[in-house]
Amino acid sequence: MSAALRLARPEDLDRLMALVTAFHTEAGLTQDPDQTRNALTPLLEGIPHGCVYLIGPGRAPLGYIILTFGWSIEFGGMDGFVDEIYIRPAVRGRGIATEVLLALPKALSEAGLTALHLEVDRNNEAAQKIYLRTGFKPRDRYMLMSKLL
Repeated sequence: MSAALRLARPEDLDRLMALVTAFHTEAGLTQDPDQTRNALTPLLEGIPHGCVYLIGPGRAPLGYIILTFGWSIEFGGMDGFVDEIYIRPAVRGRGIATEVLLALPKALSEAGLTALHLEVDRNNEAAQKIYLRTGFKPRDRYMLMSKLL
């Protein structure tokens, strides 16, 4: 199955909201729909801090991946963070996420990114296997910490 990627645009917001809601529900993440919509809109409108790719057919995407961009002295320049990746349950196990996580970093590297990061639930062994298989490695000395502002 081809995991063709298409940069999401403002007209994709409703389609994307349905996918994000499905992911957040499955992951047990509390969400405010207005906050989610407000967070997605600038990404769809071309804000330089990140982007959203729809995976698969435009009319009925199989999933999405959201990337955000930053700057790292340690990694020598612009880096990225996989904020969310989601594949519809009905099409999981077909290699779609693997295909995306192998192809997209190559394109991002050609565009100047020096590193790509992600976080994964410590108990989600299936996702960890995909990430390890696609070249992501745990950083044993580090853990992600967050502070809400």
